[in-house]
Amino acid sequence: MDRRSFIKRAGVAGVGATAATLAAPAIAQGNITWRMVTTWPKNFPGLGVGAQRLADRVTAASGGRLTVQVYSAGELVPPLQSLDAVIDGTAEMSHGAAYYWQNKSPALSFFTGVPYGMTTPELTAWMRYMGGQEIWDEIYDQFGVQGFLSGNTGTQTGGWFRDELKSLEDIKGVRFRTPGLGGRVWEKLGATVTNMAAGEIFQALQSGTLDAAEFVGPYNDLALGFHQVAKNYYMPSFVESGLATELVVDKKKYQELPDDLQAIIRDVAQAEYDQVSADFIANDPRALRTLVNDHGVTVRNFPDDIMEAGANASVEVIQELRESDDPLVKKTAESFIEALGLVRERTEKIDGPYVTARQRFLKY
Repeated sequence: MDRRSFIKRAGVAGVGATAATLAAPAIAQGNITWRMVTTWPKNFPGLGVGAQRLADRVTAASGGRLTVQVYSAGELVPPLQSLDAVIDGTAEMSHGAAYYWQNKSPALSFFTGVPYGMTTPELTAWMRYMGGQEIWDEIYDQFGVQGFLSGNTGTQTGGWFRDELKSLEDIKGVRFRTPGLGGRVWEKLGATVTNMAAGEIFQALQSGTLDAAEFVGPYNDLALGFHQVAKNYYMPSFVESGLATELVVDKKKYQELPDDLQAIIRDVAQAEYDQVSADFIANDPRALRTLVNDHGVTVRNFPDDIMEAGANASVEVIQELRESDDPLVKKTAESFIEALGLVRERTEKIDGPYVTARQRFLKY
């Protein structure tokens, strides 16, 4: 996909014009219209498409009683102000990633992805069966919102680097776009870390403001055009092992809905969590083939000393949160660590050996 045509179609800009024409949520003959703001460009593969599909499914399942209108990144509010838009009443819903809001509570990062943390199935188990959702509810109660997992990219790629990384020393001073707790890990490794929305990354790479960047993986990265600037593509990400997206709703307005509409929002979000994951699993390898075969990208693995240093830094970051003075941050870290200690037994004793055996012995 050509980056310029994608960004042009995405319509990343246009905040003022759109905001000026917005009306309050429509309520007529029992029908309600809610506004969903997102952190993603319009029609963005996997994530933006998933947000629109979620909105369409809620509208269809409710028979139009609850219509969800989607405003992509920049159409109503800047992308990294999406949660604030729900908190202050500008919108009723937002679609993004909880770790974008770690300035509100560091604990929120646990509900997107933790360095050397849970894979997608492990995170799903913690959230649905091991108390994760209940703790997330406690955190978001402070802001008057309710969160639902709404998608998952699976294990992401490690990022795009202008120069080859031969050792940990090569990380020193690298200006790197990466968010969440992973950003804190990369800082401990010596990088200078910043976060920015998807539509801003390419220009920062092209101008030299950034030396490296990671976003999600091949499916998204191909659309964003990072391969036009950097050719060294590192795998895997050790800071985003099963990244989840979120749907956030105004909790008071949500609770005022009839029970069936509440259930539709909840159940559609859960269905989209699985749908988005399947989308990435299907399309990441296709996009990676295009990047390598058509655009000359070199896929590399991080050197062992970087992987090991990343693990050590991850332990430090999580331990700092575990010792937090904030009771909810501490509670979240403790719950996550306890759950990971259990679910990793299945992954490492059953899934891991199977994947290794398949790689070694299965030949078609």
